[in-house]
Parts: sequence; structure tokens; C-alpha cells
Amino acid sequence: MTALTPPLPLRDEVFLLGHDEDTGQPHVHRPALALGMAGAVLIDLFLAGRVMLNPNATTRPGGDLTLHLHQDRPVGDLIADTAIASIRHATTPPPLRGWLRAFSDDLYDRTRAGLVTSGILRHQQRRRLAGLVRADTYLPSHTRWQIIPRARLCALARGREQPDNHTAALAGLVAVLGLSPYLYLDDDTATLPARLRTVADQHYKPVRAVTAAVDATVGDLATATYR
Repeated sequence: MTALTPPLPLRDEVFLLGHDEDTGQPHVHRPALALGMAGAVLIDLFLAGRVMLNPNATTRPGGDLTLHLHQDRPVGDLIADTAIASIRHATTPPPLRGWLRAFSDDLYDRTRAGLVTSGILRHQQRRRLAGLVRADTYLPSHTRWQIIPRARLCALARGREQPDNHTAALAGLVAVLGLSPYLYLDDDTATLPARLRTVADQHYKPVRAVTAAVDATVGDLATATYR
């Protein structure tokens, strides 16, 4: 089943795995989820050969890393091409964590709109409080949109498959966003994040650097909330 269905862009899979399939409610705070999706956009661009980190990316702290274009060509995806343009038009190479914060600003809404347009999500309006309040709900049009990435992650976490670049990156993002308990892959939820991180640690160093930057930036967000 998974081999016959090409994976969605990483940001779309992070969005889908970040929501309850029955209620449409996010499992984590929307700003944190959006930061993970911004990291996913960047990782997809790296894997497509469009973006690279500065030459010292593997040794310097995540806050010091900067983004550079490797190939200034569009990939044919509106959000990804907007990310390329944001790097191209920056007056100086944008710092990784700063770029994640800026690009994530409206990424949640843009990603959701794209998923609705493509038919992956369906928009519903429900009435609450005796019909006085209308609530917008977005639910997957088919269970496969969440089952397939879960199945890929399950196979990797249990060592049944070798990690491909896409799924290994997804494993790292799911782990740092705290989405592991919502995969429903294993009764031993305490060890699942560590197993997913072990898979992700086999990835390219720049991808690991982006994932670490997402982790740190989400941590900054949580710290700011309690100040």
C-alpha cells in the first residue's frame, strides 16, 4: 500500500499527523506545529537540491546557521517556491531559526488551504452551543492520508525497513514536535520518540541540523509563553 502511494510533501504529512482524524483538532499548539512544517519545507528543498546550509553547518550551533540557495530553480510547488524566493530576496543569508519563525507565520493556514484544494481535507461547519456558534472543522477525506505515513514510521521504528530520506526526516520532526503518542504505533510510547530519533540520526547532517533548529525554536516558543 505505501509503495503504490507517493508520499505527500513533508509539511503536509506533518500537518495531517498533527491533527486528530475524528475531530480535526491539533495535537500540539498551532505555532509549534507550524514551525515543524516550516522545517519540513526546508528539508524537502534540501533533498531536492535547492537549498543548503552554510559550510560550517555541521559544527556550529543551530542559531548561527544560515540558508543559501544551491539551485535557484522552482520545484513547481507554490509554498516551496515561496520559500526559495524568500531566501533569494533576503538582503543577507537568513539565519536558520529566524527563517523558521518568519516562514511559519501563516504557513498553517496556507498548508490547510492547499490540502482542501487538493481534496485531501474537507471543510465542514458544525454548530455548537445550541446552534448559536458555527465552528469550522477540517477532516481528512480518506483515512489513508494518515494511515500511510503512520505505517511507514511504524516499519522504521520496528526495524522492518531501511529508512528512506523522506520518512527518516518525518521521524525526526514527529519526535521533536511531541507527536509520537498520537501515531498509535506501539503500547510502549515512552521509548517510541527515542526510536524515531535514532532513525532520524542516520540522516544527512543538514537535515539533522534543521530538525534540531525546529526543536530549539519550539522550545523558545514554549519559554516565551510562560514569561
